[in-house]
Amino acid sequence: MIERVRAVLVTADDTMLVIRRTKPGIPVYWVLPGGGVEPSDESREAALHREIHEEIAGKADIVRLLHTMESDEERQLFYLARIATWSFDDRTGPEFSAEGRGEYALEEIPLTVEGLDGIDLKPEEIAHVLRGAIGVGALRAEAAK
Repeated sequence: MIERVRAVLVTADDTMLVIRRTKPGIPVYWVLPGGGVEPSDESREAALHREIHEEIAGKADIVRLLHTMESDEERQLFYLARIATWSFDDRTGPEFSAEGRGEYALEEIPLTVEGLDGIDLKPEEIAHVLRGAIGVGALRAEAAK
């Protein structure tokens, strides 16, 4: 089974980092930073740190596992994390230079239901989970600890 890790990256300004994906012939959508767990990764958390470094040249403090989605082929683990520094210009992930992958653009959106409603975050299940957590103030409170 393929395992993927993704991060809900909360900044000190109460924003969340998301990646806008633009591909020819497909409506624009957004995803959370992250990617596949490799056999060489010591743990899922190590894989997430590697992916955050590759995709946004950032360092994050993982707070906790927030949500898991599973199908017959894939398991996706979504972690809540705090991030203080990042540089999209210094990203190193191989997907950024691969032909036909489309464009990746890092964006900060407000950590609000309205902020989430302003983008098409994929997968929809994590968008729903985040709306609920934001609605009760859980993400800000946990990320601030």
